Amino acid sequence: MFAKAKSQGLFGLDSFNVTVEADLSSGLPKFDIVGLPDAAVKESRDRVRASIKNSGFSFPISRITVNIAPADIKKEGSVYDLPILIAILKAGGQIKADISDYSFIGELSLDGELRQTNGVLPMILEAKKSGVKGIFIPFDNAREGSVVEGIDVYPAKNIRQIIDHFIGVAPIEPAFKELSENDFEGEELDFSDVKGQEDAKRALEIAAAGGHNCLMIGPPGTGKSMLAKRLPSILPQMTFDEEMETTKIYSVAGKLPPDTRIITKRPFRSPHHTISAQGLTGGGASPKPGEISLAHNGLLFMDEFPEFDRRAKESLRQPLEDGVITITRTSGSVTYPSNLMVVAAMNPCPCGYLGHPTKQCTCTDAAKKRYNDKISGPLLDRIDIHIEVQPVEYDKLSSRQKGESNEEIRKRVNAAREIQRKRFEGTSITCNAKMTPAATRKYCILTEEANALLKTSFEKMGLSARAYDKILRIARTIADLDKSDKIEFAHIAEAIQYRSLDRKYWR
Repeated sequence: MFAKAKSQGLFGLDSFNVTVEADLSSGLPKFDIVGLPDAAVKESRDRVRASIKNSGFSFPISRITVNIAPADIKKEGSVYDLPILIAILKAGGQIKADISDYSFIGELSLDGELRQTNGVLPMILEAKKSGVKGIFIPFDNAREGSVVEGIDVYPAKNIRQIIDHFIGVAPIEPAFKELSENDFEGEELDFSDVKGQEDAKRALEIAAAGGHNCLMIGPPGTGKSMLAKRLPSILPQMTFDEEMETTKIYSVAGKLPPDTRIITKRPFRSPHHTISAQGLTGGGASPKPGEISLAHNGLLFMDEFPEFDRRAKESLRQPLEDGVITITRTSGSVTYPSNLMVVAAMNPCPCGYLGHPTKQCTCTDAAKKRYNDKISGPLLDRIDIHIEVQPVEYDKLSSRQKGESNEEIRKRVNAAREIQRKRFEGTSITCNAKMTPAATRKYCILTEEANALLKTSFEKMGLSARAYDKILRIARTIADLDKSDKIEFAHIAEAIQYRSLDRKYWR
């Protein structure tokens, strides 16, 4: 007796179609699983046997061979428990219904309950693409699965519910997408609470408008962390495609918050400076997304930037340049998206008080050099905007006057992003910071005065070719905020000042 059930596998962010074949033949009772399974898949034998018995069905007393095809791809995890069980019951004649149009994913407990599974969203999307009519998933993944349209998603609590569905006793209702729901809703930090720091606020507004990375340098207690935590609140609303991409990453990583259907707020990740390079980039025997990919379409805040492990810091180079991060293991290479903004914060010296108006720096020149040398030139060159955050004066700190709210700043940011959306329509470029060299030459048109200023600055400051491009892109963003078609003298002048701190601290 032979039967098969459809399922989905997962490698990185990509799902692939799987067929679980079950053959029941005469001979000594034995249960074999083939098709390049890992240890977790091999353990399915015991979970499936116990689930069948404890759900009121008969476990076949025969030679059982289960093949998980395609056999040349390694199968990992417990997601194949459910399709193995369904294939065995179908082969044994305990399921009479036609299951050829359905797919099954889920881990089983010993009593036949279905447990929550990571990576359900990309697997449902792949099932839909392959023409599957319906897919059965664990009940705890129902909200996540309801996002996908064009396929019936059946959330089940246990095996008995699935069987009752097929025999018509108690059909399972497909998961319903709640269009009005807004996940990740919570109290939003507001820029109006930040006293003073007008220059830093302006720089962060430019960063948000153009998607630029930035580095904040200043003494302790000047508000660097406070400013960074408020930056996501002025970023543009995510598009549906961005929401789906981000939710897929969190689903695969097992980081999707409980009762969350889809992530609609831009991620804000703030790893501790003791994080390893692998924790930042992702990895493991079965590569999982790291903090860089979890910040995709959002913001990665790295406080105490020089204190991060050098390998961890240098691992930012590829994602900042290419927008993706590739992890290579013996099982293959996985590429995760990393279209993110990096905001780093650091003190100007080990004691933190270099340049402070009232406190004296106690660091030696050698100590300051060692501290700043923790950040390499190539990495510093990839950070677009450098901001100096100075202590706030008492009068501003004690003032009861509120600053600009998130809503006011976001209006200007959204207007600038809309200009960029129209400019790059039909291309893969999403914002000014992601412009290619060809796009930079095409869209960064300077007036004669602006060009003369940039030429003088380039020669005197000894800028690199990358720094030259960064200045043009920042100036393009400033011009967009001013609704100017051309980059003028004032735009270039402001952009250059955001690239001058490396000359002050890294001479």
